[in-house]
Amino acid sequence: MNDTDPNLTLAVFLDLENIARGAADARFPPFEIRKIFERLLVKGNIVVKKAYCDFERYKELKRGLHEAAFELIEIPHVRQSGKNSADIRMVVDALDLCYTNQYVDTFAIISGDSDFSPLVSKLRENGKRVIGVGVKNSSSDLFISNCDEFIYYDDLVRAGQPAKKRPRGAAVAEEPPQAATVQPKRPDPAKAIELVVSTVNALTEERGADESIWASMVKQAIKRRNPGFNERAYGFSSFIHLLREVQKRGLLKLDEKSGNCEVRALE
Repeated sequence: MNDTDPNLTLAVFLDLENIARGAADARFPPFEIRKIFERLLVKGNIVVKKAYCDFERYKELKRGLHEAAFELIEIPHVRQSGKNSADIRMVVDALDLCYTNQYVDTFAIISGDSDFSPLVSKLRENGKRVIGVGVKNSSSDLFISNCDEFIYYDDLVRAGQPAKKRPRGAAVAEEPPQAATVQPKRPDPAKAIELVVSTVNALTEERGADESIWASMVKQAIKRRNPGFNERAYGFSSFIHLLREVQKRGLLKLDEKSGNCEVRALE
């Protein structure tokens, strides 16, 4: 059920201003690159790390990037052109790496800026896998849909928050409305179920009813159609648990006897 390749070789390009501002706008704690690295390292080895920003504006984030061995590319703001200059430099460096270093097969673009959509398209055109990372509310739909996979920083923040416990019988104090933390609304599980059913039906129609359709194929197809899909965001601890819930509702059939989970559409 693991759709990642532990042998991927990744290059990470960080648009620091975009994601730091996105995290601040979403009222998250200060941006931490460690949260993203923990997720990316599951996918493979990171061999290139570059961060682009006017670091005079984000001095407090430099230490974390130095500890992660990032190369910091200083792009001072000059009037209103600083942000565009950072974008251009990042695009040029990513394409240069794409054309000159064939051993890098995956690019992680940490940003939500739609300006990077042409870069993503060009990288994929050259046979590279692209993983996008960004804050949900500040990430362009165009950028998300162009990536092979998209990781929401929101999910990483939620995963790192310990559950708060209170003593039994203790009174619950009401927090003032202005002090309450805004929690992102969890997507409706019904949407994930609908997506699974439609994908299984499409695969069955394409391959024929006699061809085996495996759970891993279903998830890969879903990720191609919706790069930002993550079953955990819908309340399921794994993709197989999502499939079992769909079967429980009588919308498809599963065969887990062979060790590989085979998925069948209802006739």
